[in-house]
Amino acid sequence: MGVPFVERFVAYLSEKKHIPVHKIAKIESNPGQSKHLETARTTLFDIDLDFVNLRSEEYTENSRIPTEVKFGTPLEDALRRDITINSLFYNVHTRAVEDLTEKGLDDLRSGVVRTPLPPLQTFRDDPLRVIRCVRFASRFGFEMTPELRDAAQDSSIQEALISKISRERIGEELDKMMKGVQPLRAVQLINELSLYHCIFNVPDNILAAASCPSTSPETSVTACTILENILSPGSSSTNQPLVPVHPTLLSHISRDPGTKARLFLAASLFPLYGITYKDQKQKDHYLVEAVIREGLKLGNKNYYLDAIPALYSAASELVNGLSLDQDRFKNPLERVSLGLLLRNPKLHKSHSGTHWTSSLLFSLVCELVRLGYPPNDGAAKECIERYNTFAKRIDELGLGNIADAKPLLDGNEVTNLVESKPGPWTKIVLDKVFEWQLEHPEGDKAACASWLKEECNSRRINVQALIESTSGSKRTQAGEGGTSKRAKRQTQCQGGV
Repeated sequence: MGVPFVERFVAYLSEKKHIPVHKIAKIESNPGQSKHLETARTTLFDIDLDFVNLRSEEYTENSRIPTEVKFGTPLEDALRRDITINSLFYNVHTRAVEDLTEKGLDDLRSGVVRTPLPPLQTFRDDPLRVIRCVRFASRFGFEMTPELRDAAQDSSIQEALISKISRERIGEELDKMMKGVQPLRAVQLINELSLYHCIFNVPDNILAAASCPSTSPETSVTACTILENILSPGSSSTNQPLVPVHPTLLSHISRDPGTKARLFLAASLFPLYGITYKDQKQKDHYLVEAVIREGLKLGNKNYYLDAIPALYSAASELVNGLSLDQDRFKNPLERVSLGLLLRNPKLHKSHSGTHWTSSLLFSLVCELVRLGYPPNDGAAKECIERYNTFAKRIDELGLGNIADAKPLLDGNEVTNLVESKPGPWTKIVLDKVFEWQLEHPEGDKAACASWLKEECNSRRINVQALIESTSGSKRTQAGEGGTSKRAKRQTQCQGGV
């Protein structure tokens, strides 16, 4: 078995070869989730290695859980694998590849995804193999055999994929597709095989609380195709060139490779665009959040759970174009308006995987999807140019990194300057400090401190009123009375804030 074998393997490496190996993890079998084999795992030279025994299984006609799992021959084990190119053995003694199915090497050369046994039999053993076939076909650009395609669309297989396979296993496969070299091809295959609802599954109780039905799964292909066009213009996988987007909108993707996977997963979920649901506390959430959390069980892997609902929230703010209307910013405080927009938490939360450039990029994708695909050349060009003009103006004003910039004065410096104890009011003043530095890009800390002192002395910033209003708000939240939010705003306005 895997565990005793790897224990001896690790001991040999440590004692005889003095090679460090990570600790051994044991992954229990779980027949109910089509995980039939106990597996031992360790890491050697930064490579994750799984150790399992060769096996053979017997099934009853109406059950996908094997009645008997026993040690098998290499041929029996190879025939049980998901696809032929994954059934190749490497003999560590002869240093030769052994193709026991007599199909693996030919399929590798020809670019074919094929199951060693009849595909229905292979998929009934473990329906997750359908999704693995999609992943390998998209990863290598291989073609599936017609028999495999038919079996993948079999209703009993798709039903088992929803009801039998753990959502964590499906989420893990999808994560690898989104991080792979051809996420667009993966989404195309998912739609061609009618697998969309099997993979992007929404629990029935949440679906019943949805604000409206989802649109056609084909819009996921449209969104991913447009995104691919933007990220890789002129690529062979797309057929409709678009106007190049401003380099600023693509800048964060090269700095954070996880951004591309988040954008493609968000685009894959486009059939749920704009759909919300209420939780037990009657709080609204985007339906994409439920898919990521419950349907795919991705947790916060690659910031999916934080970032993708945020991308949809930002798109809802930007997709109508009002926030990018250039007339809105043509005033003496243009730099302030633009800087505050980029720092808006709905557009930018760097610690949660959301960057303002990716928010704008996804909003652009959403607009282009609404134009259809392939989009009307004139309408698409006008839409992209609007985003490009906005990005160009950000560059001209030197605001590219403003979303993560810190105020010139920190909280201690502000409280010392106005001779008051820190409290919730401090953030309000710090926000005013940041507005000043947006308006005065050449200003330094001394100039900012001088300005703040004058604002407070003249009571244009009424610190005492802020302290009272924020303290009252805190008491209200604690059930101790205090001023209302409306009264708080009136007090601030009367104080000049």
